Amino acid sequence: MVDLLPQWLRDILGQDVLFWLGYFTNGKHLSWYASVQYTLAAGVIGAVVALTLGVLSAAGRNSRFRLARFVGKAYTNALPGIPDVLFFLFFPLAFEQAVEWIRAQAVCTAAEKAAGGWPICPDANLIFGSAEYLILAGVSLGIVYGAFAGNVISGALNSVPRGQLEAARAFGLSSMQVLVRIHIRQMWAYALPGLSNVWMLLIKATSLLSLLQIADIVLWADRLGSPNFTRSAGLVHPDWRWGYYLVLLIFYILLTFLSEKLFAALQRWASRGMAIAGTT
Repeated sequence: MVDLLPQWLRDILGQDVLFWLGYFTNGKHLSWYASVQYTLAAGVIGAVVALTLGVLSAAGRNSRFRLARFVGKAYTNALPGIPDVLFFLFFPLAFEQAVEWIRAQAVCTAAEKAAGGWPICPDANLIFGSAEYLILAGVSLGIVYGAFAGNVISGALNSVPRGQLEAARAFGLSSMQVLVRIHIRQMWAYALPGLSNVWMLLIKATSLLSLLQIADIVLWADRLGSPNFTRSAGLVHPDWRWGYYLVLLIFYILLTFLSEKLFAALQRWASRGMAIAGTT
């Protein structure tokens, strides 16, 4: 990048500034900056899965069918107690081995199955890349935080005044119209503050992507900041990880700030025409 600057600008900046500009725009640092997309992608995938499972589990908790209530309550009560990192490591591995076992039933011989090795046979071996692990990571986060979202949405559904629902029925609206136009419409105003907290927790959990060897911002920060004593890296330096971790701290603070602004805008939209204590 430094070579692309005009000579007059290079003369103004000086050799020291040009050196650091070249260092922070080399290939490894550009890969670090680009790895932000993995963090954001995992967050978005996790949020979509969490919101979907949250709505389904909340509907189950409030269902008139006993089995649906049992499944909804079991999911929303059990999953929050599982550590994020444990499920984050368990689900991708379990999914990968489950797919390999299913493939093995079709492609492996009886002798290979009887041998008891793993993978059962070479043809059943499944190798995931970063894209596949990223999707699995997002789904893992969504499953864990979907339980939190389910509790939030279930509470929000119960917070909608029953009198408004009864009034809507009295005006002749069908059960589906009451659910969509009144119940769910007003539910969001009560759910968004809690869902914003779930989103913040999910975003923090994206720092676990490096556990699956995904080259995210945390993994690159550790690599770039680690003590380096080889000229091939472009710069010999001691342990600079604190500086790179400081950049990560600023990044997550900025992401939190932008998220708060987004949820504040959504809260204003959801609260239009409603008188709710604590909202503006």
